[in-house]
Parts: sequence; C-alpha cells; structure tokens
Amino acid sequence: MVDCAFTDNSNALIKAFVSPGSDLGAYISSVHQFPILSAEKELELAMRLQKNQDLEAARELILSHLRVVVSISRQYTNYGLSQGDLIQEGNIGLMKAVKRFDPDRGVRLFSFAIHWIKAEINEFVLKNWKIVKIATTKAQRKLFFNLRGLKNKLGTDINLSSDEAQSIASTLNVSEDEVFEMNNRLVCSDAPLEGNNESTGPIDYLTSENSDPASLVADRQESSYRVNQLNEAIKNLDERSQVVISERWLKKEEGVKTKTLKQLAVELEVSAERVRQIEVCALENLKKILAKNN
Repeated sequence: MVDCAFTDNSNALIKAFVSPGSDLGAYISSVHQFPILSAEKELELAMRLQKNQDLEAARELILSHLRVVVSISRQYTNYGLSQGDLIQEGNIGLMKAVKRFDPDRGVRLFSFAIHWIKAEINEFVLKNWKIVKIATTKAQRKLFFNLRGLKNKLGTDINLSSDEAQSIASTLNVSEDEVFEMNNRLVCSDAPLEGNNESTGPIDYLTSENSDPASLVADRQESSYRVNQLNEAIKNLDERSQVVISERWLKKEEGVKTKTLKQLAVELEVSAERVRQIEVCALENLKKILAKNN
C-alpha cells in the first residue's frame, strides 16, 4: 500500500493511477493524450496542493507526468519483468514525488520526480528479477544497474577479463572481486542445462558416472570433438570457475570421488554456498559458449 496519501480520502485517487490495467497498449496511448503542463500551470497546481491539499490539483500533476513513468519503465524491460508492473511501481514513485514536491525550490516536477520513480522501479526489480536477492548493499546495487551497460561499451558478452573487471571496478568505485561476483550472478539464468530440441547443452559434453574422457574417445569419434569443444569453452571461464568445473565434473574417473562443495570452499576460501553458485553459473556460461560456437 502506498504510504503517501494526500488526505484520508485519497485512496480512490491512488487506486486510479497505480495500475495500467490489462491493456498496456491502450494505457500508454492514453497517457500521451494528457497535456504537458507549462511552468506557470505546474506552479499553480503545486501551490494548491501544498496549501489546500487539493486532490484535483494532485490529479492534474500526476496525469501530466504519467508519460514520464512509461518512458523510464522502458529502461528496465531487459530484466524480463512485465512493463505493466514496472509502470505500476513507477506510478507509485510518481505519487510520492507529487506529495513531497516543494514548488518554492524552483525545480520542475519532472526533474524532482525522476528520482522517486526510479527508486520504486529499482526496488521492484531487485526484489523480483531473481528468486535469490541479488543486490543488498549500495555497491551491489550500483553494479547491478550499471554492469550490463559497461560490458556493452567494452564489447564483452559473458565473461570478463581481469583488465575489463579492473576498468569497471575503477569506474564504479568497487572492488574487482565484487565485479566478478555480480557478473557471475547476472549471467546465470533459470534455463535448463540440457539442450533444447536437437541442440546440445553442457550436460551433453560432461563425463558420465562410469566413463572418463579417454574411454569416451575410444567409444565414439564424435566424443573427441565434443571434449575438445568443452575444453576450449572451459578456457573462457575465470580461474575459480575452471577449478570448480574440473573438480566437480571432469574428474569423475572410476574409483575417484569428486570434491565436495565444502572441500572446495576450504580451498577457495569462500563459503560452500558460494561454490555452488560458481558451479551453477559456470555450467550456464559453458552452455552459452558452446551454443554460440555450434
């Protein structure tokens, strides 16, 4: 529930603007029908709201800025969330901005509202983009919302080199380890490790419980090609990911037990849960690399 009701009777006003409804196209079209306010008209409405708690003035201020929320919401559509939900959260931020807007400061509502709109959408994305909460600290949030753009500028897709991570860390004033960790989280997805239809996935390239790479080469000529592809793909992973994949998947020789998450955690000086995350992300990275090379 929005915590910024203009008066005790403003719930109806809030409900009227929070959700764009089921027909998103019609909603977006309709918000562009509302006129943009002149500076003089905006000041008049803001003064009425500030002095008299005038809900009609608040309504006009909100309606004239709904297009701003729509525009900002488009910046977040690459996170796989519904634009309607993004707009809904942005509208809540807009209403908070209207309530807190001080016309005496000489700043237009548009400039003041952007912060509030983005703050609400950012919080929504962080809570809903992944089941596991991705960014909890200020530095992590900065990384979450800027890493993709910086990677695009550097021309890199999945993995980061040490130089690229250092460049990003310097730009965002965070550590290289934080950059690598957030990148691993962002490249992970909930996609299955198996291939789709006739395509192959990382599982197809990994050894089975009762076979080692040598026996696979002897059994099937195609296996040699796949193993070579896998080895080349593994070289694209960062050092920790290579260790985890090697110890957890590539050493399943007969009579040799793979290392546990706890054992690797001790070697890598991280938690067992972090090792599990590295393993999942590394397998997903392998899938993408192998699919790209096929």
